[in-house]
Amino acid sequence: MSETPPLRVLVAGLGNMGMSHALAYEAIDGFEIAGLVNRSPKALPEALAGHVIRPDFDEALRELAPDVVSICTYSDAHAEQAIAAMEAGAHVFVEKPLATSVADAERVVAAAKANGRKLVVGYILRHHPSWMRLIAEARALGGPYVFRMNLNQQSVGPTWQTHRALMQTTPPIVDCGVHYVDVMCQITDAKPVEVRGMGLRLSDEIAPDMYNYGHLQVIFADGSVGWYEAAWGPMISQAAFFVKDVMSPNGAVSIVMDEGAKSDDIDTHTRTARIRIHRAAAADGRFAQPDEMLQMAGEPGHQELCEREQRFVLEAIRTGADLSRHMEDAVQSLRICLAADESVRSGRPVHL
Repeated sequence: MSETPPLRVLVAGLGNMGMSHALAYEAIDGFEIAGLVNRSPKALPEALAGHVIRPDFDEALRELAPDVVSICTYSDAHAEQAIAAMEAGAHVFVEKPLATSVADAERVVAAAKANGRKLVVGYILRHHPSWMRLIAEARALGGPYVFRMNLNQQSVGPTWQTHRALMQTTPPIVDCGVHYVDVMCQITDAKPVEVRGMGLRLSDEIAPDMYNYGHLQVIFADGSVGWYEAAWGPMISQAAFFVKDVMSPNGAVSIVMDEGAKSDDIDTHTRTARIRIHRAAAADGRFAQPDEMLQMAGEPGHQELCEREQRFVLEAIRTGADLSRHMEDAVQSLRICLAADESVRSGRPVHL
């Protein structure tokens, strides 16, 4: 009996995430890299030595005919590249956000369905055991919920340069916000009904119509409410830069970070350190039980998470998994964050 041949992958975009995903494909049996695409020359790590970097996505797609296309380019290119790849017969992994408009995101999902292709969006927290535990513990408390989340990044040098490039099309509350709004939606399962946002441009180095500090508020149909805050730049404070907290009438679940954690460490964005579970039940003026601290030892780092994510892609393709809910969730979290951006710009709440 012959072995199943590996899936040939074209990786487009070799920034932080694209390079990590390329390394994941190189490491996982079941994938082989057919080609790499980047608009400018890029130094490759030793594990990827020997691969040629092509500058043109369309040409590489046509000539290499890959089984899978991994799209890790800037957000404004995601929709067109994903649709082109699926129409060429490839399955698609695309980094978040799925697109820069809801209409484009829905076009990508429609293309996946029309062409019978798998579409996986890069929601890396969905593959993190500690975040999966956080969601399960919050759901066990029961709603309605208060979600309090942020991820502010004090950035300078090359990291600030990357952030400025991202902000040519996408503000931080959209680019990062889709992750944490997706967590909120997984916990409550209720539909979002209203979104509010505010933002401020804190740097002359970004476009006049862009803001590098943003704050969104979302109201759900079950009465749950949530906020998310995101900011990038050299002026951003390190104080309370990482808040991940869920409250309900029955208690709270929170991520407790190690002291000394820094906002510019990419592993900090996913690592949880400890999960605190607080139960509100009390008797005789005292809590019935002390807070429980879950020590999340042996947590996967950023590269291991990328490998877990790509193993999910491989399994979805090999087993023909139904990804309808995955795609719907990706569109919904994007819809909420784009509504927040609309609210920032209009000064009015957006009803969904």
